[in-house]
Amino acid sequence: MNSQRVLHTIDAISTWAGKAAAWLVLLLAGTVCVEVFKRYVLNAPTAWIFDFNNMLYGTLFMLAGAYGLAQNAHVRGDFLYGSFKPRTQAALDLVLYIVFFLPGIAALLYAGYRFAALSWRIGEHSSVMAEGPPIYPFKTIIPIAGALIITQGFAEIARCVICLRTGAWPSRLKDVAEMDVLEEQLANSEYVDDETRKRAIEGAQKIDETARQRGMGGDLQT
Repeated sequence: MNSQRVLHTIDAISTWAGKAAAWLVLLLAGTVCVEVFKRYVLNAPTAWIFDFNNMLYGTLFMLAGAYGLAQNAHVRGDFLYGSFKPRTQAALDLVLYIVFFLPGIAALLYAGYRFAALSWRIGEHSSVMAEGPPIYPFKTIIPIAGALIITQGFAEIARCVICLRTGAWPSRLKDVAEMDVLEEQLANSEYVDDETRKRAIEGAQKIDETARQRGMGGDLQT
């Protein structure tokens, strides 16, 4: 129970970071809309907006990495992996985490810290113009994202070890998924009767459970 609580705590931190970063989508969309209006209606484009949008998107992408890992949402070759037993999946994941994940993210942390430190030291700004947006806050996100990802990675390694010992994947901290959206839409629909709604939800749940049992859903219990 203690180990499960620790894993869920790490999942919660990664989930919070990902959801907080998701709000940047609104800022990014608003910035693009304003710039399109300025460029094509007012004929007054902003020189540094491309760099600014890149920094917003990069921040969103990096901070969502740990969230994706916590939800087991990163892309994997499921053709063979999904047919393996949980212990085989855990053994394969453990090897890949140790051989590739840890060295790669450790390098990201080290390089990201150096990049951020140098950027703050020189007060780095975008070179597209004399008064371009500052880059040092953005580069600070690199080691922060690396720290979040490697922390979640240690949680995933612990999950692999637990699965090797017990033969079952420990649970994950659940988040809103497609099933929740489907059930809510069907519940609020005026054009679906109760029996059809029940059959649709049961069918979707069976598909979702099959996917989870193949290692795609990240909450495998058997």
